[in-house]
Amino acid sequence: MKCILLHGLGQNPSDWNETVNHIGNNLEIFCPDIFQWLPKTDVSYSRLYQGLEEYCQQFDEPFVLVGLSLGGMLALQYAAEHSPKVYSLVLIGAQFSIPKNILKFQNMIFRILPNRAFVKMGIGKKELLALCNSIMELDFYGDLKHIHCNTLLLCGKMDKVNQPASIKLNEQIKNSQLILVPNAGHEVNKDNPIELANIIKRFCLGKE
Repeated sequence: MKCILLHGLGQNPSDWNETVNHIGNNLEIFCPDIFQWLPKTDVSYSRLYQGLEEYCQQFDEPFVLVGLSLGGMLALQYAAEHSPKVYSLVLIGAQFSIPKNILKFQNMIFRILPNRAFVKMGIGKKELLALCNSIMELDFYGDLKHIHCNTLLLCGKMDKVNQPASIKLNEQIKNSQLILVPNAGHEVNKDNPIELANIIKRFCLGKE
């Protein structure tokens, strides 16, 4: 079974490394750098999503789609619009609409960070701020009824900001289950990668 892992804003593919190592050979893992899908001249969520659609064209059979935070929004939209392609869905700390106050605060933090802080993210400061502005008005609530695959909703037990959205997603998406991951905040793949790997294996393969 193929499994695509989409990282979050402020992350890069290497943030999945420990999770991938503990999943082992149980799944065929793909960890794309989502920011590589963005052209220099048009940095926006819509172009990012277009990049995901183009990336997924290489897969002939349905796959497991996992997304954290921004990657979770991309995964959610893709599962709603391309249901036959997604075998199962895992959303980690994901929102179906952006809490504007939280995003504005995050943008303020990004603005005061030096440019060197963005090197590991694979996206420049100016581009990241443009991307954040483009997701301000996103709202996928009306699309949740189009998600029909088995869905696992994960949120760190310490991630109080995103837990309400995870609970709402669990209420609205059929065939979904919610797990609060212990010893983890928003970045579950960095805070508790081993437990995340075990949860994904149990969900996808029914084993540790």
